[in-house]
Amino acid sequence: MSKKTSTKNNKSRLPLYLSMALVAGLIISYLVFPEVASFFDNAWNVLTSDDKAQIKEWVSGFGWMGPLVLVLAMIAQMFLLIVPSVLLMVVAILAYGPIWGSVIVFVAVFAASSVGYVIGDYFGDSIVKKIIGGKSEKKVEDFLDDYGFWAVIVTRLNPFLSNDAISFVGGLLQMGYWKFIGATLVGIAPLTLFIAYFGKSTDGLKTGLLWGSLASLLAFGIYVWWDKKIRNKGGSPNNSE
Repeated sequence: MSKKTSTKNNKSRLPLYLSMALVAGLIISYLVFPEVASFFDNAWNVLTSDDKAQIKEWVSGFGWMGPLVLVLAMIAQMFLLIVPSVLLMVVAILAYGPIWGSVIVFVAVFAASSVGYVIGDYFGDSIVKKIIGGKSEKKVEDFLDDYGFWAVIVTRLNPFLSNDAISFVGGLLQMGYWKFIGATLVGIAPLTLFIAYFGKSTDGLKTGLLWGSLASLLAFGIYVWWDKKIRNKGGSPNNSE
């Protein structure tokens, strides 16, 4: 993979224009309509409360639109670094059960990952650095350059790694979109199952996430060790792009 250095003239600008129009519309609505401002202020207070019961009650209040709110919240949390994505995953499963909640999680992660990818792909290095920081971008970029598909999987699998950064950098490095999305969904599946199984118990959830994260890091550490050993012996680097 190589970083994009110039904008492709033949690339459709429609997603870019639609994104800009959406953001502009939200900003104008917030400034002009008190009801919209009140809604966003309340949403901010709830989503940053770190209170699962309060968030669940807030989401349930939207009725059939609750899943859409969760999807939009998952997209928004990429820019609100103090709202962990795993919290929204837990709330989705608490509010809608292990089956439908898991479906909502997959849709929300798919949507948020796609938005992050498009931002990295269209807006490039300068915007990504402003969102996630230069140091984070460099670390994730090196990680993704070295391990490609597997880097995305292990990042999605572990809730303590930079899930949002991998989306921005995946687009920035122009990793194949469907390969990126495939790795995202494969990686998020075990984490979702963990949450669906342990989610009704806070202690059980913490234990499950901790052991699942440690297991994924251990497995990937062994893989990295093996890969470097092969490289030191003169074998081909295992870059999955």
